[in-house]
Amino acid sequence: MASSRRTRHAGPPDGGWGWMIVAGCFLVTICTRAVTRCISIFFVEFQAYFGQDYARTAWIHSIVDCATMLCAPLGSLISNHVSCQVGIMLGGLLASTGLILSSFATSLEHLYLSLGVLTGLGFALCYSPAIAMVGKYFNKRKALAYGIAMSGSGIGTFILAPVVQLLIEQFSWRGALLILGGFVLNLCVCGALMRPISLKEDCKAAPELLEQNYVSETEKQDLKRMSISSPLIKLWPRECLCYCSWKEYDFLLMPGFMVLAVSILFMAYGCSPLFVYLVPYALSVGVSHHQAAFLMSILGVVDIIGNITFGWLTDRRCLKKHRYFCYLFAVGMDGLSCLFLPVLQSFPLLVPFSFTFGYFDGAYVTLIPVVTADAVGTPLLSSALGVVYFLHAIPYLVSPPVAGWLVDTTGSYTASFLLCGFSMIFSSALLCFARLAKKIKRTHLPSLTGNTALKQHIWTNGAIAYSVTAELDQRDVEFLAVDTNSFSKR
Repeated sequence: MASSRRTRHAGPPDGGWGWMIVAGCFLVTICTRAVTRCISIFFVEFQAYFGQDYARTAWIHSIVDCATMLCAPLGSLISNHVSCQVGIMLGGLLASTGLILSSFATSLEHLYLSLGVLTGLGFALCYSPAIAMVGKYFNKRKALAYGIAMSGSGIGTFILAPVVQLLIEQFSWRGALLILGGFVLNLCVCGALMRPISLKEDCKAAPELLEQNYVSETEKQDLKRMSISSPLIKLWPRECLCYCSWKEYDFLLMPGFMVLAVSILFMAYGCSPLFVYLVPYALSVGVSHHQAAFLMSILGVVDIIGNITFGWLTDRRCLKKHRYFCYLFAVGMDGLSCLFLPVLQSFPLLVPFSFTFGYFDGAYVTLIPVVTADAVGTPLLSSALGVVYFLHAIPYLVSPPVAGWLVDTTGSYTASFLLCGFSMIFSSALLCFARLAKKIKRTHLPSLTGNTALKQHIWTNGAIAYSVTAELDQRDVEFLAVDTNSFSKR
């Protein structure tokens, strides 16, 4: 059985094979997020070859990002109920097939299906399961582990951006896509590294299930030894499966997660167009092709610094309790950078933008899984990350074409970049106000509870209990009932 081969740990090991999981996730982010970012380098080539406007060409990048995030829950589902290894290997095959088929494209619609849908689906099966596995292996050094793992996006962008530009010049865009298709097959190797782990807290994920009448004694014994997401559960009755599925996603009703979900929508809308239009914008203000590609490389390498330094800093004792506000600060600074971008119209001025935006982009990307884990807990992290990345889908699909439409309509990039900046600032402000409201509520609750306790007086008469405030706790009612019964028997 799959679950019998899993290593049982009292808690996350915070090392050991966990560092191989980090290495595997690092490679996954290179092959998924870095390759997706480098698609923007093909933007001008696609536009010139097919003779289309900004908005229609931007749909290619939008569909890749949307499919990656929209199908993230499917990746989590396969990881939870089949195997993380199987999911990532299957995703690698699909993504590679999509890139290879794209090299034979004869129209934008062909690219929408092959490069957009098929490659995006493959990336979805790899991305969220790999990130969730890091959370299962680390607790005390979780932010640092995520910082190293997510830095693959920046390192990959730094290396791949000039390489892709060189491949386009040497082999045309068709040859470059064919070579990227072979490169992405390395996802299958990454999947082989994802050794499953079983934690004791996973076995506590559904204690209520042990009390259900439709669960046999054999199944109850199995549940005590495995997670609610174990592949063995697929052999259980339909009622049991429905209950397990609900317990995997009951975090959707948590107020903290609901606020986080809404803020993610605005954050995703603001960040996506920058990776699509940074190179075209640089070219429009007179920057050369190699310098424009170098801006993406700068953004990528500084992204690495943001990943690792923010991950290390927020694991320190002084900042560990304030990781939530560190995330808000990083998102807000990215939004502020976007507001200044329209006035930066030369290569020396665009370089500081790439440094600033890249650093804080790496910072908040590292903290997304950490903030999500703090909101829902480690046992539900895989499912929660699937939902979080699913929420990126619609903004990723809509924002680049909307930005392209604004460019076509206004003749400049100003409106597009301002909309991106204000969207990210609103995302940060929303979470900030929600946390302040929660803190104010906590400060008023103890005093209210204390006043209620002072006013409560109880009398008993026979088997009846009376409360002046009508706020008697259920445990007190049971205690009084037992006490009066014993008194009547005397």
